[in-house]
Amino acid sequence: MESNQYLIEFYKAYDEDSRLQSKHGSVEFLTTMRYVERYLKPGGRILEIGAGTGRYSHALARRGYAVDAVELVEHNIAVFRKNTLPNEHIAISQGNALDLSGFPDNQYDVTLLLGPLYHLYTKEDKQQAIREAVRVTKHGGVIFAAYVISDGCLLDEGFNRKNINVAEYVKAGLLDAETFAAKSEPKDLFELVRKEDVDELMSMFPVKRLHYVASDGCALLLREAIDAMDMETFHLYLNYHFATCERGDLLGITSHALDIFQKLPHLV
Repeated sequence: MESNQYLIEFYKAYDEDSRLQSKHGSVEFLTTMRYVERYLKPGGRILEIGAGTGRYSHALARRGYAVDAVELVEHNIAVFRKNTLPNEHIAISQGNALDLSGFPDNQYDVTLLLGPLYHLYTKEDKQQAIREAVRVTKHGGVIFAAYVISDGCLLDEGFNRKNINVAEYVKAGLLDAETFAAKSEPKDLFELVRKEDVDELMSMFPVKRLHYVASDGCALLLREAIDAMDMETFHLYLNYHFATCERGDLLGITSHALDIFQKLPHLV
């Protein structure tokens, strides 16, 4: 089965909106929006690549921004359009993060690449997706690239929730027996990386890193405790998370990371 077909079948059944609306899931959403809004200016143009069902695109359009969105999966596009309000300045088209040839160079103030890198498994494909995101972004514009981080997922899905058998993953070669680095394939749906993988990937691009953020921090590992919090305690937890989500000593425990970088004058 081709990797795109695995994605299509997965997202037909998966409710991404609900994931981001629970208390623990909203930590990632609120963190990402907090950083995106830091770099948006009135009249700014936004492109979301791999927009899914539109959780971020709709939130930004409802704040008055013009948003273009690209999504691979037809089911997600149908949900996206169903959720679009009449007053939203938003457009969605079907497309692939590896080929944005329908979009001209240097058009967007902010470009969001919040899902495609979860599902690209070769260095070449990842770099092509980033190259395209950089190309369509204005000089001085900001790109947001999200990753699934292996150690946070191993701690939560493996040792904590036991949704994966860590010993079997080691035996099968999906986890390195010494370093516990993950090896993903399309049938696994998600590409799991570490920060050093992101650093190596980005080393070829003429960009300036602005932030590297643990976008959900410990939220998945603490999901039951967070979901049980009253709103006052949850807001206190959010303040703690916002204050610590760029600390180098906490970056490895996150399940999702956000690499935020600025396009410099020289194009890729």
